[in-house]
Amino acid sequence: MGGFFGATRKDSVISDVFFGTDYHSHLGTSSAGIAVFDKERGLQRKIHNISNSPFRTKFEKVFEQMEGTAAIGSINDTDPQPLIVRSKLGLYAICFVGVIKNREKLVDEYVKNVGQLSAMSSGIVNSTELLAALINEKSSFEEGISFAQDVIEGTALIIILKDDGNIIAARDKDGRIPVHIGRNEGGFCASFESFAYHKLDYEDYYSLGAGEIVELSPEGMTVLKEKNEKMKVCAFLWSYFGFSTSDYENVNVEVMRCRNGQLMAKSEREKGTLPEVDFVAGVPDSGTPHAIGYANESHIPFARPFIKYTPTWPRSFMPSSKQERNRVAKMKQIPVKDLIEDRKLLFVDDSIVRGTQMRETVDFLYENGALEVHMRSACPPIMYGCKYLNFSRSTSDMDLITRATIVELEGEEGLKHIGEYSDGSTERGKALRQALCDKLHLTSLEFQSLDNLIEAIGIDKCKLCTYCWNGKE
Repeated sequence: MGGFFGATRKDSVISDVFFGTDYHSHLGTSSAGIAVFDKERGLQRKIHNISNSPFRTKFEKVFEQMEGTAAIGSINDTDPQPLIVRSKLGLYAICFVGVIKNREKLVDEYVKNVGQLSAMSSGIVNSTELLAALINEKSSFEEGISFAQDVIEGTALIIILKDDGNIIAARDKDGRIPVHIGRNEGGFCASFESFAYHKLDYEDYYSLGAGEIVELSPEGMTVLKEKNEKMKVCAFLWSYFGFSTSDYENVNVEVMRCRNGQLMAKSEREKGTLPEVDFVAGVPDSGTPHAIGYANESHIPFARPFIKYTPTWPRSFMPSSKQERNRVAKMKQIPVKDLIEDRKLLFVDDSIVRGTQMRETVDFLYENGALEVHMRSACPPIMYGCKYLNFSRSTSDMDLITRATIVELEGEEGLKHIGEYSDGSTERGKALRQALCDKLHLTSLEFQSLDNLIEAIGIDKCKLCTYCWNGKE
């Protein structure tokens, strides 16, 4: 994924953008950058790799090295950004959140028609540079952004720092991920996460609609392009990658997750499938509020049988190699043996994607004396790789443990019956859950239903993107 923060003020903006960007560390682990505008120095930029060290440690010297009244910052899992671009639209810095699925096709078309694009190693073109090239084909930023978003397959949430100190922010055309605008007496800011500017003494001012484009100055906000009527906001924002204190479309993440857990427990109680366990627990950290809701509704005590050790291994720092990631994930888990040994446990996790870390977690619990380990997924089975965002490291649909297991059970024919496999009441659904229990060493497994998930969010389902669960656009 990724996130950004930008601000334009009448006075220095470095502190706001440093801390505002740092508050997006839960959204990216690859690279980060800050671009700053100052009337005397012009546009300045710094980019660092953060795969081996958190954002804060790499950018702590910006207070000495950079100065300005407007700036944008980015944390991401894609290509280095922001980039500084010189074009017919002027000199500006740009970064984006999202993914360009048809990047190579667009690169080939652009090179054929225009002539060239600078490339990184192996001939790969930086996605942000491609995005800027598409924007520069038109005569204004609003026309160029709209054109780029129309030809891109994927999602592009865009922020631009102009050489007059103004900032342009654009929400993706389908509204899959958010852009919030904050205001205080010094100026305005734009942010993926609203809590990032709340902590910096900005108040909520506006939330962009799907496809909406605005320009910010220290004095105010101008709408360059009105919002689209339709939107498809990503439902996974609430169930997994959104931060607990965040609000999206006026729905708080923590509140939704607790409500989601309550609905799971209520459904199991009505079906008579609530297991007899000693404790309900969450797979920390994003599974915890789902588990609290489940425990409250089921009246089974909530506990924390293991706790993540985050001072050494924060989420914003994970090694790039799979082997080291798995090792760090295991090192994070510190058991509370009195809550595990000779206990029957039910855990709620936010989702099940590849299943690798879950199996290691379950084995870790048995190694510490657990009698039974039941698992509940706070969302439906993930059956399709996301076409619009890059929130998972998976590169193929067959990386998904659910799909791979379906093929093991029934071959390619099984993929014609994904709806049945998603439904735990069908024979295929029961077979999938049993096969996953065997793979992951679970006593029992169930998934939240899509209807319950939508109810927990509380937004009209026609406004939600649920592609990864049901394959529907």
